[in-house]
This record gives sequence, structure tokens and C-alpha cells, in this order.
Amino acid sequence: MNSFSLLIKPASADCNLRCEYCFYIQHLENVKSTPRMSDEVLETMIAGYMQTNQNNNYAFGWQGGEPMIMGLKFYQKAIKFQKQYAPSGAVISNGLQTNGTLITDDFARFLGEYKFLLGVSLDGPEYLHDYYRKTKSQKATHNLVLRGIDYLRENKVEFNILILANNKNVRKAREVYQYLREEGFYFHQYIPCVEFDENNNPESFSITGEEWGNFLCDLFDQWIKEDINKVSIRLFDSILEYLVYGRYNVCHMDKNCCQYFVIEYDGSVYPCDFFVRDDLLLGNVLYDEWDVILKSPIYHKFGQEKSKWHQICNSCPFINLCHGDCQKFRIGNLQSSNKLSVLCNGWKKFYTHTLPRFRVIADRIKNRYEINSLSQIKSKKVGRNSPCPCGSGKKYKNCCMR
Repeated sequence: MNSFSLLIKPASADCNLRCEYCFYIQHLENVKSTPRMSDEVLETMIAGYMQTNQNNNYAFGWQGGEPMIMGLKFYQKAIKFQKQYAPSGAVISNGLQTNGTLITDDFARFLGEYKFLLGVSLDGPEYLHDYYRKTKSQKATHNLVLRGIDYLRENKVEFNILILANNKNVRKAREVYQYLREEGFYFHQYIPCVEFDENNNPESFSITGEEWGNFLCDLFDQWIKEDINKVSIRLFDSILEYLVYGRYNVCHMDKNCCQYFVIEYDGSVYPCDFFVRDDLLLGNVLYDEWDVILKSPIYHKFGQEKSKWHQICNSCPFINLCHGDCQKFRIGNLQSSNKLSVLCNGWKKFYTHTLPRFRVIADRIKNRYEINSLSQIKSKKVGRNSPCPCGSGKKYKNCCMR
């Protein structure tokens, strides 16, 4: 059975905020009552996942909407079920993406105790963040987010900052970056805001490919000055992961979209949270076994659409770094997925500007790793049949020793 992780929507799209650019909120239109995951769905989902072969590593991602709207008791139950159904020696990881406004001291203490990794949405300094990220009553949220982060810090909870590059902050990469640095936030994830209306025209808050490219170039120029070893930017880390190890750890870079499953509040299973649609419903954790869902023709067809990129991509020097980009950014539907990503020219500008320097950094990492590995071998810390230091899970003689 292939390894996979779960992206869980326990409250579906329900949220205490009403961010104008939210792509998921529309799912509430099809929900007749308040969407909340029941204990039955929660337990069945966890028990079933723990019975699959994941090399004893089980990854749960809690998202929304706003997942913290479920309350602390819900996650206490989740931990109880994880402990109850975990196979011997299992390593369990929990990630939670939140707007940060509902974090309390008690909640943060629990998250710290069970080593949750949080992603907290913050679009930059107050005037940029509050432009779109408002409560239902249209009140600003920046100060509420910083209060929540203070609770995380006090309880030693690890967290990343999630920044959506939208039409208001996309020309201010340096300002956003410096603000986060000054606040002591050293783990960043930048996400392009690209949404289409019913006629496949970009929404007003979306960015263009050119803007995305300029944003990333400005970001890189700030980062490379003196922050290579201090600030972690997920996209940059992923590029280096590929250059050093040949592995992809973000889905938009890979050539197949069969990587994780979305679980909605009622147990419904989908292949991607950008594509929670009736025609892509794969099953339900209450009734369907995981081996059946994994073999679903709908799932595999969806995954294979990623590789049906535009013919221009075949001659692109950067094809191995995007494989046509996320299907969401290809204008049209799954029947016309071979269109160019709207961000294509931005990616090209970014990689043209940065890839030579990324390769220099990657070579330094390789050299440092080879020296460390050689040192370990000479001191008999790593033998031919020992696990490879790179973390691949293979024996050293079958991996980096070759």
C-alpha cells in the first residue's frame, strides 16, 4: 500500500473569519446544518488509517475553514484515539493550520504537550494583514493573531507563518519579509493567491504570474544576503531538497497528484482540498476501506492529469521543478489540464534569477554531507549495512555509498 497522509476538515469550511479571498468558504453553501465531525467519524477515520501500512509513520493535518473552532475537547479525543489504535512503535505527527485568533493558553499548552506543528496565517504587517483577514463582523484580526502566537511561544509550540501573496502585499515582499524577521518569525511559507470566477477569469485579489515571479525574486534577494542558515522558507527548502537528494516534498513540484487525501467533516474522501467536488468523491471512511479508496480509478486519473502539461513545458529547463505546476493554476478543468499555469512566466523568472545560486548552496550541502558521512564511516559510526545518514531508510551501501 502506498504511503499517504490525511488532510482533515473537521469543521469543513466553517470559520470565525470571513477572509475575502478564501477559496473554501463556498463549501458551506451545500451544508444544511453546522458542519462538525462526529466522534464516530473521528474514531473510524483514525482507526482505519492506523491499520494501513505507512512504514509506521502516520501524519494527520487538521485544517479548515478554521479547525480550532472544534474546541480543545475534540483534539483531546483525537489524541486518545491515536494512542488507542496506534500500532507498536508508531510515530504520529499532527499539524494544524489556523488563523490564530482562537488560540488560548490552555489550547496552546495541549498543542505543546503533544508536539503539534502549527501553521499560522499572517499576511504581513497590520495594514496588509487586516485588509482581507477580518472577522464575520468585519473587525481586524492582526492583534488577535499576535496574541495567539504569544501563547504558542509561552508553551513552546513549534509554528510556521503562512503568508498568502495577494494583490495587496505581492509588491511588498521585502517589507513583509523584514516585518516577519523583526517579529522573530523564522519559518515562512509563501502561497500564491490565484482564484477564478465562474468564467475562469482571475478574481480581483489574485496575483499574476509576473507579480509572483517578482515577489519570489525580491524574497530570495533578501534571504540570501545573510539568512540562509537562519530563516527557513518552505519553497526554498523544497528546491534544495530536490537539488541535493532528488526528492519532492511539496506537491506542486511532483509529476503526480496522488499524495494525500482530504477528509471532510462527514467522512467523505477527496484527492485534494482544491478539488473537493462531487465528481471527485472517492468514498467515505465510515463505509469504505483504504485499500479500495487507494485503487479508485477516479483517484488515479486525477493524479495522472498532473503530467498532462502543455507541450511548451517539454522544452522548459525548469520542468523538473514544477511539472506543469499545480492543476489549480491551469486555467480550465480536469478535461483541459494541459493548459499553461497562470504562474508559468513567474516561475521561469524566479528560477532564471535564482537557480544558479541554489545550485551553489546545494553543492555546499552535498560537500558538507559527504565530509560528515566519511567522518562517521572512519569512526565506524556508519557501516556498509547501517541505515544511511541521509534518512532514506535504505542501507548505506545501497544509497549514498554508491
